Amino acid sequence: MPAHVAESDSTPDPTSTTGTTGTTDPLAHERAHLAASRAALRGMREDVQALDIRDVTADWVSAAVLQSQIDDRIKALADLPHTPLFFGRLDYLHAVGGELAEGADGERFYIGRRHVHDAAGDPMVIDWRAPVSQPYYQASRTNPQDVGLRRRFGYTGGELTAYEDEHLTDPAEAEHTSRLLQAEIERPRVGPMRDIVATIQPEQDEIVRSGLGGTVCVQGGPGTGKTAVGLHRVAYLLYAHRERLARTGTLVIGPNRSFLHYIEQVLPALGELEVKQATVDDLVRTGVEVRGEDEAATAVVKGDARMAEVLRRAVRSHVTAPVEPVVVVRGSRRWRVPAYEIQEMADELLARDMRYGAAHEALPQRIAHAVLVRMEEAGEAPDDRVQNAVARNPAVKAAVKAVWPAVDPAKVVLRLLSDAEFLAAHAEGLLSEEEQKRLLWAKPARSVKSAKWSAADAVLIDEAGDLVARTHSLGHVVLDEAQDLSPMQYRAVGRRCSTGSATVLGDLAQGTTPWSTESWGEALFHLGKADAVVEELTAGFRVPREVIAYASRLLPAISPGLAAVESVRESPGSLAVREVPGGAAELDAAVVAACEESLRHEGSIGLIAADARIPVLGAALEAAGHAYLAPGEETTAASRLTLVPASLAKGLEYDYVVLDEPGAVVDGEPDERTGLRRLYVALTRAVSGLTVLHAAPLPEVLVQA
Repeated sequence: MPAHVAESDSTPDPTSTTGTTGTTDPLAHERAHLAASRAALRGMREDVQALDIRDVTADWVSAAVLQSQIDDRIKALADLPHTPLFFGRLDYLHAVGGELAEGADGERFYIGRRHVHDAAGDPMVIDWRAPVSQPYYQASRTNPQDVGLRRRFGYTGGELTAYEDEHLTDPAEAEHTSRLLQAEIERPRVGPMRDIVATIQPEQDEIVRSGLGGTVCVQGGPGTGKTAVGLHRVAYLLYAHRERLARTGTLVIGPNRSFLHYIEQVLPALGELEVKQATVDDLVRTGVEVRGEDEAATAVVKGDARMAEVLRRAVRSHVTAPVEPVVVVRGSRRWRVPAYEIQEMADELLARDMRYGAAHEALPQRIAHAVLVRMEEAGEAPDDRVQNAVARNPAVKAAVKAVWPAVDPAKVVLRLLSDAEFLAAHAEGLLSEEEQKRLLWAKPARSVKSAKWSAADAVLIDEAGDLVARTHSLGHVVLDEAQDLSPMQYRAVGRRCSTGSATVLGDLAQGTTPWSTESWGEALFHLGKADAVVEELTAGFRVPREVIAYASRLLPAISPGLAAVESVRESPGSLAVREVPGGAAELDAAVVAACEESLRHEGSIGLIAADARIPVLGAALEAAGHAYLAPGEETTAASRLTLVPASLAKGLEYDYVVLDEPGAVVDGEPDERTGLRRLYVALTRAVSGLTVLHAAPLPEVLVQA
């Protein structure tokens, strides 16, 4: 056992001491502080529950809003019994500046998931996001940051059972790897993803605490914690800029609903309840129902950034030259605005490149203003009310309808995909004839409602919608598994944070769509964040070294030049690759047996297979009496085994993984590179052990390496 470690298997008695003093047993002292902190948190929650708002609200709307805020505060102050209230302690050598440091030298702070204070307002636990907490993650022997002692705590079932000390300024103490830190990183995963506030590494902390003003792109291989870093950055930004983000909003975008379900408890566990979650499809499917599916080649063209210009041309093509003047009759007077002058107005609005809808609203005011100038020249004195009345004049409205008619974004896209001449006119010089043929529907739809829209079509409609009316921008957006987005999807996300910032997370080696990006520079350009800072996480903390080394054999074929992850975890025996002689029946039986072997271990089990193999393996598990879960469903004591289609494995983690027939995973994709990337994802989902079973030959790149 490393130096400065104490452990106990006994169950603590919160009543054995009072407060945080009165005992010479350090473990009992810390348990007493934990008990006192939990009592203080209960007191904070009870204070909020006791608030009476009847005399402070003027109407029922204000009362409802205030009550909702109080309810959210009560939820945020919930004490989760199996979640440690604090996980570390900092003993500073000197007093820390600010309100928290009023005493003599040697300020002490307990670091936890949220702030807790006692009845007098004195802090019992400091939020991990507070500036005074940062040395817990950043202090080292070479840069102790005025920290004399860093103490880590170990918990069992929510009870404090161990602590481990580092005296950062003591040259006599030998440097060692934290056993408690390693145990927390390697703790078996049962249930959804959890926070990593107790194990954030210095390079991760730098990204988490980066400012709100800039966009950060994190390239991270399997097990580097990029998803957790992105979620914790949201939590940090909400702490540091709460009022601003409360007004502008935050959003986490994931690749699919299973993934979002897997991560949905992380932010609430940190007390953040207001962050919305969605997929890209959720964002753009607001106007049409997606019922169709594109061939890969068609989807690639629809996702190409050139489609943005095709749509822009198509939308602006609705502006036509006026053929007659506008004559406004007011009383006995007639005011005439010639056609050439209206044309000049339209040309000026086009030159300003305004949103189509905004220009549609501006044109009647421009015509009305021209009429008012004529009125003033004739000696009248019209005011704004007269201009607004002229803008609503039937003659003006008719002219605007003819020159700058209202546009339905879905109808524009419908016509592009149905009318070869319309498409050719606006794709000239942008798309080849072959690409245009791929876009055109074999059987054109008769209406927006009857069309079998695809997911890529919905993105096109969203783009057209933004050309008509500006998309609302949020304060901060987290985009995970970003490598899989098309340029048009990046644009759709970028519109949601055009005046805000973003955290972009991904791994180029895990791009498994035909349109996946080749470089972060290209992706960030389409996102509208070309000046983003790109950070790379190369230290793996979850996937065993043997497993990541085996998967990294694929990197030269799937992402040349990308650095392999260097795992800090050595776990001999964590990888087994077995060839199963015989046919399909023998392979199915071997897969079930491997699952049974994995279930003898603690933690979650994932059986990953090519999508086409899922029904067969599901039947084999049921025949053997094994209940299984779908991806994203929470594991229970009764079922820890999840059957995972390879297409849904990205972003998920399991303690033990059984991978069925790697060759079938590769063959299930439209091309070899995409198939090998899908295999790379499947090979890197295990955090304790991976068993690979195959009857067919393994992909050559694995064997040759």
